[in-house]
Amino acid sequence: MNFRFQNLLGAPYRGGNTLLINNTLLISPVGNRISVTDLIKSQTLTLPFQSSSNISRIAASPDGVFLLAVDDNSRCLFINLRRRLVLHRISFKKPVAALNFSPDGSFIAIAAGKLLQIWRSPGFRKEFFPFELVRTFADCDDKITALDWSPDSNYVIAGSKDLTARLFCLKKLSGFNKPFLFLGHRDIIVGAFFGVDKQTNNVSRAYTISRDGAIFSWSYSGTDDKFDKLGGDDSEPPSPGCGYLLHTGKWELLKKDFFMQAPAKLTACDYHKGLDLVVVGFSNGLFGLYQMPDFICIQLLSISKVKITTVVFNDLGNWLTLGCAKLGQLLVWEWKSESYILKQQGHYYDVNCIAYSPDSQFLATGADDNKIKVWTVSSGFCFVTFSEHTSAVTALHFMASNHVLLSASLDGTVRAWDLFRYRNFRTFTTPSSKQFVSLASDPSGEVICAGTFDSYEIYVWSLKTARLLDVLSGHEGPVHGLMFSPTNAILASSSWDKTVRLWDVFEGKGAVETFPHTHDVLTVAYRPDGKQLACSTLDGQIHFWDTIDGVLMYTIEGRRDIAGGRLMTDRRSAANSSAGNILAGGSSKYICMYDIADQVLLRRFQITLNLSLDGVLDFLNSKKMTDAGPLDLIDDYNSDAEDGVSKQTRRNLGYDLPGSMPNRGRPVIRTKCLRIAPTGRSWAAATTEGVLVYSIDESFSFDPTDLDIDVTPEAVDAALNEDQPSRALSLSLRLNEDTLIKKCIVAVSPVDIPVVASSVPSRYLQRLIEAFADLLDSCPHLEFMLRWSQELCKAHGQYIKQNSRNLLPSLKSLQKAITRLHQDLAETCSSNEYLLQYLCSTGTMK
Repeated sequence: MNFRFQNLLGAPYRGGNTLLINNTLLISPVGNRISVTDLIKSQTLTLPFQSSSNISRIAASPDGVFLLAVDDNSRCLFINLRRRLVLHRISFKKPVAALNFSPDGSFIAIAAGKLLQIWRSPGFRKEFFPFELVRTFADCDDKITALDWSPDSNYVIAGSKDLTARLFCLKKLSGFNKPFLFLGHRDIIVGAFFGVDKQTNNVSRAYTISRDGAIFSWSYSGTDDKFDKLGGDDSEPPSPGCGYLLHTGKWELLKKDFFMQAPAKLTACDYHKGLDLVVVGFSNGLFGLYQMPDFICIQLLSISKVKITTVVFNDLGNWLTLGCAKLGQLLVWEWKSESYILKQQGHYYDVNCIAYSPDSQFLATGADDNKIKVWTVSSGFCFVTFSEHTSAVTALHFMASNHVLLSASLDGTVRAWDLFRYRNFRTFTTPSSKQFVSLASDPSGEVICAGTFDSYEIYVWSLKTARLLDVLSGHEGPVHGLMFSPTNAILASSSWDKTVRLWDVFEGKGAVETFPHTHDVLTVAYRPDGKQLACSTLDGQIHFWDTIDGVLMYTIEGRRDIAGGRLMTDRRSAANSSAGNILAGGSSKYICMYDIADQVLLRRFQITLNLSLDGVLDFLNSKKMTDAGPLDLIDDYNSDAEDGVSKQTRRNLGYDLPGSMPNRGRPVIRTKCLRIAPTGRSWAAATTEGVLVYSIDESFSFDPTDLDIDVTPEAVDAALNEDQPSRALSLSLRLNEDTLIKKCIVAVSPVDIPVVASSVPSRYLQRLIEAFADLLDSCPHLEFMLRWSQELCKAHGQYIKQNSRNLLPSLKSLQKAITRLHQDLAETCSSNEYLLQYLCSTGTMK
């Protein structure tokens, strides 16, 4: 039952800004979670903690150790990125539109509404209140939208919605009462940046960029005065030579340039100080790269037709990260070679169905956007997308061969996909168009069955010829569940007509058994041995049938277990909400796991804590209830107008139609599909947040693809008999059998330990250390085991250092076992020492 959250698939990016730290790690917010992508290893992981609502802004310290994440409720998390832990939390009183660490990492600039706040950056120390507010500037007349630090960490330039940018000094100086204003723009400031001289590394210019596509270049001509030459009333005077005084020199407007992309709005921008490059993104999907200060266009390309919400350089300046929140699209573009480093796009509508491959290495997802995506579970990357369907994908199924995927859609087709050549090699249709909502294949892979939504029939095809073999009639409602028995060719179907029927497909006898229910049956599943059938009904119950005798064995009442979460439009609490009538369909924030033998609830997983979704709170805040309804559902501002979306565009998209956007577009939390991996070590759920993967393993160390016909217990014994300890240990680790692993460890000669230890693959190191920890409790060969541990640390020291977080649980177990033995031996040796002294003394006396 030790399933823990492993990763979030199906949504690489949902909005907010992104970061590229250490040139290789891409940090992106995904709802209320944070995703970290290693661009070199091509792996992505989701940090295990959640924010209270969707994360809107993130910032990283210059050394890449700390991460700040602020959500829509202005709640901030201070994160140790390497340890993946939340160190501190703080809430700001105003919405945060921008935040940034100072170049020396000691301060944090935060734009909280109209206020610019300078906070001292917390460290590793545990403090009661780690955040210390150093300065607050209240000079802006509207919300601050952009921030940038000077290289010496003494000045901040801030752009605002009042069409101006201001220069603020961190120190309290006697001759600097009012900030310098950069004027002239006619639209909201999107970006404000300091430019530096490459030779002296001092600020020599500044750039301000507005939403209407204008970039103003400002030149700075200053004196050689520094902070140590100027007196001030600051209690902490700066150290000598810490930076030049930017407010004593002269700022002047050098020139105005325009990107000329009207009517599109400029929505995102970034500046690289070392290369003097500016990248900008527009609301029409274009992005441009310009060499400053000459304003030379290097590239002007389009990645989509929707708004670009984030653009950012890496430290070297050769990679650009581009994100589109609406499409869930995230790209890393190397502009010099004009090639993609990363190209990932999630589903931009809800995921309807998921399916594991037989070896549990791949996960296929189908959604309302008519697309099918196949993900590698271990890396979290999508490696192929199929878009031939013209309507929502409703069901997916992997064939036993592992490289054939079947899909059913509302467009009236069932398609077979080749995962080697990435093509659609079979299309199954019917004489008249039908809407398919369920799919199954027999264990041999000869026939394919699909259930319909409109005609209530089940169609049967041959996979080899794509010929329609049979049409199974009898249901009086949509057939939403199909599954073949794992042991024979009996097909089970569940329907909204309150029945489950068993069909003998090959003999053509029609329905051989009917199991009646009192409510609509939503889905059906066989036990792996085929002797039991589980059915979920609309009233929140799970019925278990004996497939041999055809009798009802027992029923689990799941309605109360899964209840929770109140919608904004509900008039009653979550416990009495009318939505409980469809909780068996997944309209809940919980996923329940039951013990079938005892019919008891083992564990309840809460899939999200995101308050940006409807149905997460059990009790609504009565202070936000008005006569016109909940305050959160009253649209009292025109946010789309600021993004360049007119009212006519909103009507064309259907946003302003009556009843078209309930809850002001707030998505409702629910689970549409749930699948357990064939290995039983993980399971996945298609939710409103994306595809959540839960796993027993801390990492995917067991790879079923390592198993072939030669990897058997007999092969392990044969290798031991032939005096091949390295091969025997490798085979036992591939089998993942505890007894075999321990047997191979003990069989190694002490002389061969260094050689065998160095031959162990790094991915099996955690499993091997866990075996050592177990062996130390029962093995009498203490020196032998300590020698093993020492040689492993010598051979794999670098790997252990780089993956200390993943190996920490097993290393702690080994340390505890060694410490326990050390204490026992210390007591034994101490008592023996006194006994020996006594015996020696008595011998002398005699």
